[in-house]
Amino acid sequence: MSQSALTKSPPEVEGVVRRAGPSAGERFARAAERSWRPVALLLACFAVWWVISAAELVKPYLMPSPGATLDVLTGKAGYLWQHTWVTTYETLLGFLIAVAVGVLAAVVMVYSATVERTLYPILLFAQVVPKIAIAPLFVVWLGFGIEPKILIAVLIAFFPVVISMVTGLKAVDPEMLQLSATMGAGPWQTFLKIRFPASLPHLFSGLKVAVTLAVTGAVVGEFVGANEGLGYVILQANGNLDTPMLFAGLLVMSLIGVVLFVAVEIAEMLLLPWHASRRDASATTTY
Repeated sequence: MSQSALTKSPPEVEGVVRRAGPSAGERFARAAERSWRPVALLLACFAVWWVISAAELVKPYLMPSPGATLDVLTGKAGYLWQHTWVTTYETLLGFLIAVAVGVLAAVVMVYSATVERTLYPILLFAQVVPKIAIAPLFVVWLGFGIEPKILIAVLIAFFPVVISMVTGLKAVDPEMLQLSATMGAGPWQTFLKIRFPASLPHLFSGLKVAVTLAVTGAVVGEFVGANEGLGYVILQANGNLDTPMLFAGLLVMSLIGVVLFVAVEIAEMLLLPWHASRRDASATTTY
C-alpha cells in the first residue's frame, strides 16, 4: 500500500468501506430478531402445558394448570419473594466468592507449573464428587444457616471459573509476550496489560456457566437442610403434594438463573466492546 494511502483517514483507505453505525431502530430490529424465536418456543411450551391440563391428560395433582400456578405466583407473591431473596443472596455471595477464589487460583496455577500439577487433579476430583452427596456433611459441620448453602454454591461454581480463566491466560499469543518482554515490561505489567485483558472473553464464558450453577448449588443446600429459600419451598410443596406451589417455585428459581445470566451477559457487553463477538459490522473489506 502506498504512503499516501497510509496517511488517508480510515474511510478513504483503499479496500476498506466504512459504514455508519446501526441506528436505534436497527438495533431494536436486531434485538427483536434474536428474541422472537426463544419467546415463541416458550409460548409454545406454555400452550402445550395448557392443552395437557385443559384436556386432563394428566391429573391436576401431578401437573397443575398454568392458571393455578399463576394464582399461586400472584396470591402468595410476598411469601415467594421472601424465600426468593434468600436464595438470590446465597447464590450471589457464593458466585462472588467462587469468582474471587477461582481467578486467584487460576493465576497462581498459570504462573507456577508445580502448583498447577498439584492442584489440578484435586480440583478435578472435587468437581466429579456429587455435591448432593456431601451436602449433609456441610450441614452437620456448619449448621442450618446460610453457610452450607453458600459453600455448596461456591464449590459448584468454582470449577468453571478456574478452567475458563486458566484457558484464557494460556491462550495469549506468545509473540505478544515476547514483545512485552523486549520492551522491558515486567511480569506485573504484562499481566495487567496483556494476559488479563486477553483472558476476559474466556473468563466471561465460564462466568455464564458458573452463575447458573450457583443457583443450583444454593437450592441443593436448601434441599438438605433449611427453613427458608426456594429449595425449602419446593421441598415443602413436594411433601404436601402442592404441585402449583412446586411449579411456582421452579419457575421463580429458573427466572433467577436467567436474570443472573443476562446480567453477566450485559457486563460482558459493557466491559468487552472490543471483542470480536461484540463488534458491529461497521467496516467491510473489499479485497
